[in-house]
Amino acid sequence: MSDQQAIEAVVHLYVEGMTFANEAALRKAFHPQCAIIGHYKNAVEWLNREEFIAAIVAEGSAPPTTQPHMDIQMLDVVGDAASVKVSDDFAGMRFTDYLSMLRIEGRWMIVNKLYYLHT
Repeated sequence: MSDQQAIEAVVHLYVEGMTFANEAALRKAFHPQCAIIGHYKNAVEWLNREEFIAAIVAEGSAPPTTQPHMDIQMLDVVGDAASVKVSDDFAGMRFTDYLSMLRIEGRWMIVNKLYYLHT
């Protein structure tokens, strides 16, 4: 599998994890020490992985027939570092996410997520 394919697989895991409140998928996609940052409800939200997963699980899963929206708009890889810009939906909201990724011990992981919530 190429780096691009491996990175896209992690992004897919992340989007599916959010859409269907899949805690195991989110834990696999995100590094334990990652940060999730953006403006939510008119305030800066700065979450660690556990807080982020708890918020996703609390929102609950989309219906099983839901087709997750995922549009990778940019993917840049240099060595073991990558940056991905992806558009996705969560709980009826559209987000643009900037995912910083790092290959750690041969596996790509999201180490930082900066998001924009479209209004």
